[in-house]
Amino acid sequence: MPQASQEIIIASKNAGKVAEFKVALSRLPYRVTSLADLGNFPEAPENGLTFTANACAKAKFYARLTGKLCLADDSGLEVDYLKGGPGVYSARYAGEHAGDSDNNKKLLANLTGVPAAKRSGRFRCVLALADADKVILTAEGTVEGIILSEPRGTQGFGYDPLFLLPQFARTLAEMNQEEKNAISHRGQAIRELVNQLAALAK
Repeated sequence: MPQASQEIIIASKNAGKVAEFKVALSRLPYRVTSLADLGNFPEAPENGLTFTANACAKAKFYARLTGKLCLADDSGLEVDYLKGGPGVYSARYAGEHAGDSDNNKKLLANLTGVPAAKRSGRFRCVLALADADKVILTAEGTVEGIILSEPRGTQGFGYDPLFLLPQFARTLAEMNQEEKNAISHRGQAIRELVNQLAALAK
């Protein structure tokens, strides 16, 4: 069981993700750092077929390397027209070393000519907190939306500029960090994780 004086390592080098985690976890009595703060680490293998499998594997991989509590996530975009793709391959949709722009271009190319009514999808996030070889907690969140035919907004990362939330008439990239955290898949998963950590600390 984690103790309040412990450090939690965010097992990601993605600056956008790390920023979201640090803000969300700031009210917990844990010291929060990231892999980027600690030096160079090898990439964790991501060969699971589900977000849960990948999140758990990454959390345990970095917990073993650092000897600390590690929080990992696996998240991605599931597009109904693409039968759930890109799914677990979201970060490397256009290739192993693809960037956000490359992945977005491939997604748009694969949805060329597809009407808005068939461009539904969701962001899904699974979090796993591990200590050594044991996964202590997992949490999950999802948010539904529509894939646009061109990007809008500059405040997000990944597929955020293409992901429209109809109820807000804005993409995730058109929202500030606070607004995004309140509704996003990662924000939901983090709140669930925070509630579980708080319960453990009692």
